[in-house]
Amino acid sequence: MSQAKKLRKAVFPVAGLGTRFLPATKAVPKEMLTVVDKPVIQYVVDEAAEAGIEHFVFITGRGKAVIEDYFDIQFELEQTLKARNKNAELSLLSGLLPIAGSASFTRQQEPQGLGHAVWCARDIVGEEPFALLLPDMIMNGEKGCLKGMVELFETHGGNIVGVEECAPELAHQYGIVGVGEALDGGFRITQMIEKPAKGTAPSNYFINGRYILQPEIFKILETQARGAGNEIQLTDGMLKLADSQSFAAYPFDGQTFDCGAKDGFILANVFFAMQREDIRPQIEEPLKALLAALK
Repeated sequence: MSQAKKLRKAVFPVAGLGTRFLPATKAVPKEMLTVVDKPVIQYVVDEAAEAGIEHFVFITGRGKAVIEDYFDIQFELEQTLKARNKNAELSLLSGLLPIAGSASFTRQQEPQGLGHAVWCARDIVGEEPFALLLPDMIMNGEKGCLKGMVELFETHGGNIVGVEECAPELAHQYGIVGVGEALDGGFRITQMIEKPAKGTAPSNYFINGRYILQPEIFKILETQARGAGNEIQLTDGMLKLADSQSFAAYPFDGQTFDCGAKDGFILANVFFAMQREDIRPQIEEPLKALLAALK
């Protein structure tokens, strides 16, 4: 197993086609769809930054150049804002900009699955542990999910998976973990099962799209056979890695929205708008009226 190293890098697989949001995603990457006034990807990057991540690695694909442009200076816009004394807007933009050299972009030329997308980051990550954040999942909690995972990682090392509880009768819809020894801030994982048959799940803790993985996963993914959907599955690689390395789970306490699905995306917009003091007073009563009218 790799010696314990500081977690510095995070990988964001953003090459997906976003077919569930057509026709919008014909022109706009799904990661750039806005929740209130920020792109979905910004919420996920913010979570990584809160956890102390220093280097952001984006696995892109065809038609995703706008993501790279978003994390860059837009000279004309900034000059216009300066000329109009829009200082608040300038401050907002500068606060979102990564430090020069802290963002890397590489391409996944073909959609061959999440495992393959992660493998595409191998040369940028190198021989270091890294975080993996699925960009469709945006979260809200007193403590960010990845921040809690980093705290568990710094204490116990190994590999860490973010989990949440679902209704037991829905466990067959998710990747489920088995619950082992209790740890301070989490528990050991005894098994990982992708969509177990109804009534066979070892628990109701499902994997929520946040991972901290050791670099040995890359060698496994390099020769990983295609699995479900004829794609290279990350879960299959993690199961092999678990033969030689420990896995622990961090139970996240908060709200999670799957913005890769229309219902999750709409709910995220409502939730984060209601969290905003500058927006909630204008929408709370109209929302109640709309819901009452739909009954």
